[in-house]
Amino acid sequence: MSTVKIYYSKEIGKIKIMHAVNNGPVVAGKEQTRGNQDSYKQARIPYARVHDASFYSGYGGEHTVDVHAIFPNFDADVSDPDSYDFACTDLYLSQIFRYGTKPFYRLGSRIEHEIKKYGTIMPKDFQKWAQICEHIILHYTQGWANGFKYDIEYWEIWNEPDIDPDGATNKKCWSGTEADYIRFYITAAKHLKSCFPHLKIGGPASVGDEGFMERFLQAISKEGNVPLDFFSWHWYWTEPTDVSIKGSRIKRMLEKYGYGNVESILNEWNYVRCWTKEFVYSIKQIIGMKGAAFIAACMSAGQNNPDIDMLMYYDARPGTFNGIWDFYTMEPLKGYYAFCIYANLYQLGTQVFNESDDENVYVVAAKNGEKTGLMITYYAENDNENSKIVKVNVDGWDMSDAKIYLVDENNTYTPYNKTVFQNNELEIRLERNSIIYIEA
Repeated sequence: MSTVKIYYSKEIGKIKIMHAVNNGPVVAGKEQTRGNQDSYKQARIPYARVHDASFYSGYGGEHTVDVHAIFPNFDADVSDPDSYDFACTDLYLSQIFRYGTKPFYRLGSRIEHEIKKYGTIMPKDFQKWAQICEHIILHYTQGWANGFKYDIEYWEIWNEPDIDPDGATNKKCWSGTEADYIRFYITAAKHLKSCFPHLKIGGPASVGDEGFMERFLQAISKEGNVPLDFFSWHWYWTEPTDVSIKGSRIKRMLEKYGYGNVESILNEWNYVRCWTKEFVYSIKQIIGMKGAAFIAACMSAGQNNPDIDMLMYYDARPGTFNGIWDFYTMEPLKGYYAFCIYANLYQLGTQVFNESDDENVYVVAAKNGEKTGLMITYYAENDNENSKIVKVNVDGWDMSDAKIYLVDENNTYTPYNKTVFQNNELEIRLERNSIIYIEA
């Protein structure tokens, strides 16, 4: 038997944003009525990072978001509105806002797996590239060039410059060297922060290479006065506890170089057992119940670690890594309900102390003074694990009227009426890879 304990009177802080994503809703058109805009809104997703949006035609395809798509001729006049093509990105960002989410804007390019590169080529003039981005920000936050006055505070400089080592051929995200990227970041960050001191400028959207992270932080610390309002990084793995371990190592690294107060944002993550021989297995899990339990467990691990400020799941865009909506129908998958449950906790607002004596059972509990909510997840990477009985003990709150909902292979947010709280204790049998939400 596994035991989960909740101490209602012991408050430990705010529920953090662990339920942000990459990319926005798919809005049904007049000819094709397949979309997920309604369920997207109901999920109450706080932020959508717009990286890799240009892979999907429903967002505007190759004409969307990326700097080289908005400013296609690098030799053009940066101050001339006619040098910019905002049309598809205007529509995409408006749809994100319309359905209740705020964009987290990645400046740069999508990853390019093709034999020829277009947007990932290192800009030939770093200062001019920064000025182009300045005008993109002006368009979306200050109305320049018939633009908007959107509240978009996060602006990220590039994506995964460290995915390929120096000397590699056909590099997927950054054609220059590591040293080139650091110079590029320093130039762009200084310029953009000088133009928009109220906005959050950051990066480097590291692939997760801690050696690169340390060299990057060492270099910008040595340079001095380099803006870094948030530090972004990526990680794909199979054990939820690993996100906590890695997040703490990164936080200690930030503190080492004087950036201890900087937000640490994991803005790409998902279940991947292996990128080669077990990649197909990984994809199958992402869209199933194991992927859903992994989502809930990672949200719980991130919330329970003070060293991580935000998680952004990759990806809500229709594609291989989307464990939230079905690629063909846009109907919710099991993973969707992990987001909805966590949104309930986020709306409650205040985390209360919780503990579990089982490394495979994850818990987060929240309250708002009138209600309390508990998300309990049984996740197992080992596919041979059996079901288990979980004993839930709640101290300081009357749970006699509790409502229980179950998500597993056979239940989709189904009311669970087989047991009741007695003396504020509950015993429930959970199948491997399952989620329960308890609300009172």
